[in-house]
Amino acid sequence: MRVKRGVTARARHNKVRKATKGMQLTHRSSYRRGKQAVVRSLVNAQRDRKNRKRTFRQLWNARINAGARQEGTTYSKLMHGMKENGIDLNRKMLSEIAIHDPEAFKVIVKTAVK
Repeated sequence: MRVKRGVTARARHNKVRKATKGMQLTHRSSYRRGKQAVVRSLVNAQRDRKNRKRTFRQLWNARINAGARQEGTTYSKLMHGMKENGIDLNRKMLSEIAIHDPEAFKVIVKTAVK
């Protein structure tokens, strides 16, 4: 018996059309161009999720370095001293402390760099 594929094809097309919501011109109206656009957007999204982690770590490092230099040391000396003295703070929290609580950051620097 022959299987007609209209229902399956329409469902697949509608799935792509739903994913192209907000796109312009043929990316929205054409299934073929829409599918290409969706695949490309998913690739970009995955890449940029990785890049976001990278750029935030750069930002945190820059903030920590700025705070450390105000206290008369450098980023690398601070991080080395923290590791040597068993101070376990991740860079995100350390940068937040450096911005919002300079007194606490000063204590951390003094403890790490003796």
